[in-house]
Amino acid sequence: MLQRLKSIQTRITAACERSQRDPAQVVLLPVSKTFNDEAVLQAKGLGFVRFGENRAADIQARVKALGDEGLQWVMIGYVQSNKAKEIARYAAEVQSLDRISLAEALDRRLQIEGRQLNVLIQIKTAAESAKSGLEPAELLPFLSALKPYHSLRPVGLMTMATQTTDETEIRRCFSLARRSLVSAQDAGMDMHRLSMGMSNDFELAIEEGSTEIRVGSALFGSR
Repeated sequence: MLQRLKSIQTRITAACERSQRDPAQVVLLPVSKTFNDEAVLQAKGLGFVRFGENRAADIQARVKALGDEGLQWVMIGYVQSNKAKEIARYAAEVQSLDRISLAEALDRRLQIEGRQLNVLIQIKTAAESAKSGLEPAELLPFLSALKPYHSLRPVGLMTMATQTTDETEIRRCFSLARRSLVSAQDAGMDMHRLSMGMSNDFELAIEEGSTEIRVGSALFGSR
């Protein structure tokens, strides 16, 4: 795993050099979904404490198994509203907030837990029907509608690019997310994070402004 991490870091640095960015501006979020607890502990040994998971049940299981390890679990997958209780109790962050009904459910459970939670708004930049998220034009009205839910702190945006080898299309997705973040900032929102880029496209994401890449197989190996 150490050699895979070094390779990723080299690729991050090169992408930052091409886009005249500081590599320190890019955070690597290991996506531990489907990998076993031993792999997570190995990654912890390399300095990671935050891990991305796709399902509320998996986060709950990780907390049960590794609760004494001081790790934080980031929800990056679609959240069903009926899983708000588990997310509010166990997740350190949600990167896939995409509807007011979920915001309401999370806020209600977070108030019971006495917690606040950082959230990233998921923006749909790909045309694929399987991908979730707000249309970019819906972002500002959505942020306005979030204001009554005081336990939620919107800190940025997340997106997934079209699954393709067409670099132009991938860049279009990432550029659209970056422009959406700028529009939120121009509207006075204190949002600075842009979570985009996975194992197969994170270099393009960095070149288009990503501040956090979500990497699974490139770090942990094949699933």
